[in-house]
Amino acid sequence: MDRNEVEAFVQEIMLDFARQTGLMSNDAHPRRYLWTDAFAVCNYLELFQRTGIETYRDLGLCLVGQVHRTLGRHRDDDPRHGWISGLDELEGERHPTAMGLRIGKHMNERLPDEPPNERLEWDQDGQYYHYLTKWMHALNCAARATGDTTYTRWAIELAKAAHARFTYAPPHSGRKRMYWKMSIDLTRPLVSSMGQHDPLDGFVTYNELQAAAARDFPDSPPSGLMPEIADMAKICRGINLPTDDPLGIGGLLLDASRIAQLMNRGAISNKNLLENVLGSALMGVKAFESSETLAYPAGHRLAFRELGLSIGLAAVEDLAKWIEESPQLEGQLKLRVVELMGYVPLRKKIEQFWMDGKNRGASTWIEHREINMVMLATSLAPGGFLRI
Repeated sequence: MDRNEVEAFVQEIMLDFARQTGLMSNDAHPRRYLWTDAFAVCNYLELFQRTGIETYRDLGLCLVGQVHRTLGRHRDDDPRHGWISGLDELEGERHPTAMGLRIGKHMNERLPDEPPNERLEWDQDGQYYHYLTKWMHALNCAARATGDTTYTRWAIELAKAAHARFTYAPPHSGRKRMYWKMSIDLTRPLVSSMGQHDPLDGFVTYNELQAAAARDFPDSPPSGLMPEIADMAKICRGINLPTDDPLGIGGLLLDASRIAQLMNRGAISNKNLLENVLGSALMGVKAFESSETLAYPAGHRLAFRELGLSIGLAAVEDLAKWIEESPQLEGQLKLRVVELMGYVPLRKKIEQFWMDGKNRGASTWIEHREINMVMLATSLAPGGFLRI
């Protein structure tokens, strides 16, 4: 496909997603899923910037509202009603992220007296920290695209709520940790283990929002995130970052891209952090390539995980340009980016495989169709998601 055909394909994907999930209709029960919708918001805003077609901007902003009114409220099959924050209708509309947002799983969360079931937990609702940070990023993208600072305020309110409930200090330990999954109302942990990259993702996202607040509120900034940033920096110390999971590797590369952008704006000054993240991503992508997973047939592959890596590799190209323009960042940092550039062709390999209609007929594509299609669109047109 040439560039115009690729862009038309991305537009087709995103319009199909809008129709399928109830975004383009008056469906009283739209299918909203926080991770997928965060990428989709950025995709719509990127399409608007590329084409000037206002429909895409409107879809992106409509999606923000629909996510808040769906995932910011209790489920239809829950005896509780209204906003999960407990706010009344008017205040809930003004502060839709005040107590987080549901994941959007098809099953309700397990009850307080119900024993955990590891298999069922994947299909049960609640709140994931790494989904919330993706939504904070999407809200920042909406603020940047529209100039409406309301989105920045919502993102900061979400950051404060998530941090207060997901972080905790274990008994007899001065070092905080994080829960991986919390209940819908953020009152109890559902999975107590800590996500491998959650602290890094939180640290980078909070810095992104702190910089956004300085941009959007130069005269009267809202309550800042410096205490939360300091907390997350401590949690990050000594954590193990390398992974051979393609989605996790892509996440590291996305965090590296955001760190570089924030360094360029003077919002982060820790060059060692960027070197560590890039080094960990490099270890991971080497391991992933040597696994020969990309030689498997479609039925044995998960598109959205591979496309997470593909999106991260798109960020490497921007990193390489930034390093070239920053002579003070020579040495190990430059060497790691140069070595990562050798793996950028994997992006095209992954995209071409999943653009093939025969591969999209596999059960593994169909079972995760919406997240797959949105992340394929992001990989093909990543600018809206990558820029902060």
